[in-house]
Formats: sequence, C-alpha cells, structure tokens
Amino acid sequence: MRITTNAILRNYKSNLGTSISNLNKSRTHVMTQRSFNSVAEDPASAARASQLHRKYYTNLDNLNTLEDVQSRQDGQEDALMQISNAIRTISSDYNVQAMNGDKQTKETRATFASAIRQFQQSMTLSLNSTYEDTFLFAGTDGKNPPFELKDDGKLYYRGIDVNSVDDTPAKVLDPNSDYKKLQKFQEEKLYVDLGMGLSFDNISQHIVSSSAFNVSLPGIKAIGFGKDGDLNNNVITLAGQLADALEADQFDAENYGKLMDKFKTKQTDVLNQITDLGVKAEFLNTTKERLTNNDISLQEQMVKVEGVDTAEAISDYMWNQYAYNAALKVGTSILSPSFIDFMK
Repeated sequence: MRITTNAILRNYKSNLGTSISNLNKSRTHVMTQRSFNSVAEDPASAARASQLHRKYYTNLDNLNTLEDVQSRQDGQEDALMQISNAIRTISSDYNVQAMNGDKQTKETRATFASAIRQFQQSMTLSLNSTYEDTFLFAGTDGKNPPFELKDDGKLYYRGIDVNSVDDTPAKVLDPNSDYKKLQKFQEEKLYVDLGMGLSFDNISQHIVSSSAFNVSLPGIKAIGFGKDGDLNNNVITLAGQLADALEADQFDAENYGKLMDKFKTKQTDVLNQITDLGVKAEFLNTTKERLTNNDISLQEQMVKVEGVDTAEAISDYMWNQYAYNAALKVGTSILSPSFIDFMK
C-alpha cells in the first residue's frame, strides 16, 4: 500500500490538533478546578450542578435575610431595654421622694416632674428608633414614625390617640372605632421567608405562620393602650400624668401613689416583650446554624459534582503537555529526504 506525503501530513495535522485540544482542555481543568466548563462536556453533571447552585444561592439569601432580621431584633431589644430602664429609674428614684409631699417643696417636685418628662420624651424617641430606613415599632407601616407625643401630653400611635377606649355598645360592632384599630395594630404580622417552606393557606390565601418568621413588633403592644378602669394603660401617658401630679399646686399623694403603682406594672409588660424577643433570638440562632450547615453541605456536593481532583488534573495536564511536545518533535521528521533534496 502506497502512503503518500500528503496523507502523512493530513494525519499529522489531525493528530496534532487533537493533542492541542487535549492540552487546552486539561489546562482549563487545572485553572478552573472544574471537571467541565460547558454543558456539552457533561450534560448530566451540568443539570445536577444547576440544581445545586440554585439551592445554594437560595440558602445564601436566607442566611443574609436571617442576619438582617437578627440586627433588626437587636435594635428592638435595645430600645425596649431603654424603656424598661427608664421605667425602673422613675419607679425607684421618683417614688418615695415625690410621695413625701410634706417634706418636698413645690420647686423640688417641679424638678422631679421635669426629669420624668425627659424620660417620657426619651421613651418616645426609643419607640421611633429605626433600622436602616424602617421604623422598628411601626408594625406593617415601617416607613412612617409610629409615635407622636403632642405638646398637650397626648400620645398618638399611627395617628390614633393611645388612650382611646372601647365605648361602642356591646351589641354594636364598629371595626372602625379608634380602639378597634389599636387592637388590630397590636396584632399585625410581618413575615419573612427564612427557608422554612413558605406556604399559603388554600382557603384564605394567607401565609401559614409556621412557614415564615414574624418580624413585626407593634410598639402599641409593648407599652399598652386604652384604659384600665379609671387609669390609663399606656406607660408614656402614665409618665406624663405622674409629672402633672407633681406640678399640681396641691400635691395629691394618694392619687400619685395609684399612678405610680400602675406605672410600675407596665414594666412587666415591657419585660415580657423583651423575653419574647429572647425566645425569637434563640430560634433565629438555631435556624442560622441549620442554614450554615446547609451551606457547607451544598458546597461539598457542588465540589463533588463539578470539581476535579487536583493531583489527577495536574498529572493529566503534564501528560498532555508531554504528548504535545512529542508531537512537535515528530513533525520535524515527517518529510523524509526526497529525490529533489539530492538534485544539484
């Protein structure tokens, strides 16, 4: 069988091209640490890798959201602790001293009243604290400051007087009364998805509470609203009434004592909300641990599907480099001397 020079050259170029391709492929595997760099190389692994990447980035989004929720709750807890400390200070420092009306002058009581009003302003500011651009205690209306303390001492929550009472007759249902609105405000929920299988009720189309995390903490729920008998049920309003009692021309120790006793009980309500935040914080820590473990597991799975054994990849690259160099050397000896080489 006669083998022509052209046939040899064609085979050589074809084999050299294959060698170059193998060398480039193995080099790419070493540099990218991936077993494939296009779907065509390994369609099955590419499909599996696509699913893993989708799960990984979803899990990463949940982790970022959870950390954001934790920061938000830290802000809520700090604000409530400030309010609790203010209540404790007023209860301890302005109780026995202010009640001793026979020994305290009007000027002294006015000084106490001024200090209490400063605490009243401070508590209002704490309830209007923000995280990024969201008001922490505004329920579902996080873009507007929830509390407003007027010059006359009245406190408003989202435009409604917190001292509103349920004066609707028992047989009349008025969901639009101010008191009913405050009741609805304190029950508002604001859910975020933390990877717990967010789902909706088939009938009401509302979010199933167990499938998401509620980040809402309406301030009105923490400090109270309405009245309890003849006494207001809001801690900031009570602080203002304590100051009013101290500024009165005739100090009424008995009335002041009733107000102070009611004021002290409100610290328990605030502490209960802080305790609830602590329970939520523990849940968030557990959830974060689970999501972190998922993150590690998904990364390991992605490495198994699309990663390469580094030692094997380098060995493969070195072999292909050797084969390519050998091919180049072979090329120099393909054309054997011909009759023309001997012509003078």
